Amino acid sequence: MELFILRHGRAEARAMGIHDADRALTGQGREEIKKIGHWTVAMGYSFDLIATSPLKRARETAEIIGSTTKQEHNVQVWGLLSPGGDLEALSRQIATAGVDSSVLIIGHEPMLSVVVSRIISGNATASVVLAKGAFARIKNVTFHGDLSGELHSLVTPKQISLGT
Repeated sequence: MELFILRHGRAEARAMGIHDADRALTGQGREEIKKIGHWTVAMGYSFDLIATSPLKRARETAEIIGSTTKQEHNVQVWGLLSPGGDLEALSRQIATAGVDSSVLIIGHEPMLSVVVSRIISGNATASVVLAKGAFARIKNVTFHGDLSGELHSLVTPKQISLGT
């Protein structure tokens, strides 16, 4: 399996009267995610499944990626990608996509960093931090026995902008 991990884009600041789950992407966040979507197309990446957290900023991120990659039909909302979700259950859910699949998950910190850490090091102690809009590519992900895979890239929106 090839697993791609994307942290949602920049979102509105926390404010009185706005529930955290309802915070939307900012204009800058939308633009950064569009650039990432176009960059994934330029890199030749495609996704059999785009799974997103149900929180608004993550759903908006998934919608932009789905639109820019013309893969809107592959977007699914997974409650397991919500902050505080069950990592073991998330791993099992990702594994159901199949060994030959290409899966993009979109969510939040610190969960996404823990997912990357567990896959590449076997535990949650590797110091990996995903900035807003960061995109990781992990190849040869296996869920049988020990969770494992090979980190091939980890880029931020700023790095993608500098490369174009």
